[in-house]
Amino acid sequence: MKRIESVNDFVIKFANVNGTGSASANNLFAKALFRMGIPVSPKNIFPSNIQGLPTWYEVRVNDKGYLGRRGGVDIALSVNPQSMAQDIQEVEAGGYFVYDNTKPLDLRLLRDDVNIIGIPLTTICNQEYSDPRQRQLFKNVIYVGALAALLDMDFKVLTSLVEDQFKGKEKLVLPNIHALELGHQWTRNNYECPIGIRVETSDKVGDKILLDGNTALGLGAVYGGATVAAWYPITPSTSVVDAFDKYVKRMRIDPGTGRKNYAIVQAEDELAAIGMAIGAAWNGARAFTATSGPGVSLMSEFLGLAYFAEIPTVLFNVQRAGPSTGMPTRTQQSDVLSCAYASHGDTKQVLLFPSTPGECFDFGAQAFDLAERLQTPIIVMSDLDLGMNDNMSPPLEWDDERTYDRGKVVTAQDLENGMDFGRYLDVDGDAICYRTYPGTHATKGAFFTRGTSRNEYAVYTEKGEEYEQNMLRLLRKWETIKDYVPQPEINPCGKETRFGVIYFGTSEESSREALDYLSHDGIHMDAMRVRSFPFNSAVKDFIEAHEEVFVIEQNRDAQLRTLLMAEFEFGPDKLKSVLCFDGTPISARNIRKQIRTHLNGDNVKPIHQRTVASAAGEKS
Repeated sequence: MKRIESVNDFVIKFANVNGTGSASANNLFAKALFRMGIPVSPKNIFPSNIQGLPTWYEVRVNDKGYLGRRGGVDIALSVNPQSMAQDIQEVEAGGYFVYDNTKPLDLRLLRDDVNIIGIPLTTICNQEYSDPRQRQLFKNVIYVGALAALLDMDFKVLTSLVEDQFKGKEKLVLPNIHALELGHQWTRNNYECPIGIRVETSDKVGDKILLDGNTALGLGAVYGGATVAAWYPITPSTSVVDAFDKYVKRMRIDPGTGRKNYAIVQAEDELAAIGMAIGAAWNGARAFTATSGPGVSLMSEFLGLAYFAEIPTVLFNVQRAGPSTGMPTRTQQSDVLSCAYASHGDTKQVLLFPSTPGECFDFGAQAFDLAERLQTPIIVMSDLDLGMNDNMSPPLEWDDERTYDRGKVVTAQDLENGMDFGRYLDVDGDAICYRTYPGTHATKGAFFTRGTSRNEYAVYTEKGEEYEQNMLRLLRKWETIKDYVPQPEINPCGKETRFGVIYFGTSEESSREALDYLSHDGIHMDAMRVRSFPFNSAVKDFIEAHEEVFVIEQNRDAQLRTLLMAEFEFGPDKLKSVLCFDGTPISARNIRKQIRTHLNGDNVKPIHQRTVASAAGEKS
């Protein structure tokens, strides 16, 4: 039988039952490869119940540094009978299906183009352990040991990781190492090891770290000077505040007095959470809240208040699959429109689109500077894939000399010197007004913050011309904002082409890999990663420079494409959609297939199917 053969280049998918402790074992496997110097990208695909339903953990291993989701599975390790039929069907021809053969495999599931490897995990556990919970937990560790034998992993790396994981709980170290040895030894005694897919110690990781985006956002908030977090728990954003809480306890407590120089408030709902954040920001604190799509829906009215009253506000939105409750533990980029135009009336909100943990950290900190400089809400648009999965990242850069940009703040001395202060008065011509902190001066500089219309001096008005003047100033400020937000990244293909590609956020890695595939096929495309909204002229220029531009995004309704069309008035023939919205991260193969399908329909040169051992590194 033909078998896939590769070194440090494969996709493995673990199929488990939710609530059985498999996540830590699967994570142990991924971290061991990482410590061997091999680039990895693990993705946990889990249900929203506590236990009992199928859960998957997919690890991309690639020495060339492709870390997006590729598509397809080279090795499936299935210990869940409930999903076994699906798991074996996902394996590539020539791939490997590893399963618990304590019970015989249903003959109807057999495939003659897949290498079947049976390991009696349950039998080994029953012989070794009498406690039911130990049997369940150690079964996961045993199959990691078995994989170590099949793939020729460095066993010392695994044992070292176990020692690190249970530091301070030394009595757990030896039992876990023993479970690894059980799986490793049984597999070496019963199978030829390694199989066609194997790993070798490499040096492709360098100084990179494994980090999830939510932790990076929480740490970025600390670095950005946040002292107030108001939140209501919601998947998948809860761990943002957990991380903020962890790090703020180290860095916001006065060493002399022990006083906490921060406040974390769990509100009764999302409405209260953003209201508290806005109130704290109005008082001069750097404050934020974190939520996901359903929370944004509830926060919409307050976002309109912050936009209209021009109060600095920071919101971290870790997107998930909607609408309504949707699939709360699956990923999407489906809040683009709801956030860009959050609230009723003519509102436009600033969006930042990080694609890596490093950008989560940087944008998380930068959001506070932007909010105060621009006096408007800043929404950082992460998603579940980035937020809750470990990603390789360069070390985060922390500068102790960093200063905060507080924007246009009037001091008591300014007022004493006779400054003509009008809260909504455009003094400098950039449509950004001056503000005061509460209590700045005993008799001057006070103003009434309201959600109703007012004139330049914050005095209530229902005069149409004064309302219109204020709304036009906000529109002019929107133009000013374009100079402050992160600029797009443009990656020309180096060849003459009439095609362009736009992507953002977590679509980046898979998009870049897909573009390499297409380049091997003779189809060359310039690429641009959008990093913020509003879009500046570079985005418009890129689109105008190409006959057709493919917009890659993870939602049903092509929301970024819709936003581009609305802002620049491009027609639908100019912008073409490449979409994925099944709740899993978009794959390079999916992107390539959709683009090829469209281009072949336009009589572009045919694309030839590649073999299992493609020189381009794609297995199809």
